[in-house]
Amino acid sequence: MTPTLASERVGQFVRGSDRLEYTEFGGGERWVVLLHGQLMPRTMHDRLARTLASEGLHVVTLDLLGHGRSDRPEDPKEYSMTSFAEQVVALLDHLGADQAVVGGTSLGANVGLEVADLAPDRVRGLFLEMPVLDNAVEAGILAFAPLLFLARFAPWTISSVAAVTRLVPRQLAPRWVCVALDTVAQRPGPMAATVHGLFFGRMAPSSRARRRIEAPALVVGHPHDPIHLAADARMVAEEMPHARYVEATSILEWRLRPKRLDAEAIAFAAEAWQDPPVAHAAADVPASS
Repeated sequence: MTPTLASERVGQFVRGSDRLEYTEFGGGERWVVLLHGQLMPRTMHDRLARTLASEGLHVVTLDLLGHGRSDRPEDPKEYSMTSFAEQVVALLDHLGADQAVVGGTSLGANVGLEVADLAPDRVRGLFLEMPVLDNAVEAGILAFAPLLFLARFAPWTISSVAAVTRLVPRQLAPRWVCVALDTVAQRPGPMAATVHGLFFGRMAPSSRARRRIEAPALVVGHPHDPIHLAADARMVAEEMPHARYVEATSILEWRLRPKRLDAEAIAFAAEAWQDPPVAHAAADVPASS
């Protein structure tokens, strides 16, 4: 069945001295905010946003500070999970949205947890794909420390990669190729500041704080992913009183064969917007073959 077409609008707002850009999909009062992974643009969630909007949800994808088409300051103090959560709350204020289902992928999942800790009354539900928590600290350092080193001490390497990506015509490239090109098209100063700021701040609310989160949550974990460990996704689903865990077959399932996980996301968002929202008990859903 072909999804119903939904309107799309690009917008921006200013928080302090920083400009942030977002895209709205669809309309209505059942808000969903989708957040990207670290260093990735908001366009990574365009397909899912359109799918959710075709089901009557009002979806917004946001470029957090230092990402995509939002401003990219070079001061590491501008970047923290708390600051990112405050940006999401500022987005809701700008849109006039009292509540939203909030979350996303990797960094976006962690920011969703921060929003629920910072402003629980604004969170209708949490959508958490492959959160990065206690079990993934070492792998995260191994993955991003070299990027920080190159950006600080060999910035020409980052600039050269970005220059090469600009030579690739986006209109001819598949969607995920465009997302990858935009991800590696970094400027050394802002990239170093982003990684630095996140490295030396907290990754997510504490386990004690997560156990106090009352919002219903859908947690998606991936096996065989050294950075986004399924153990972290299972752990946070067990900690939160109204969370449900779904295991993907791999990190590629939602990218290449999205039908099953799309259905999970649609059903969860619809339930979260029931009045009162449906509270899930933690449970495992085995991956389909």
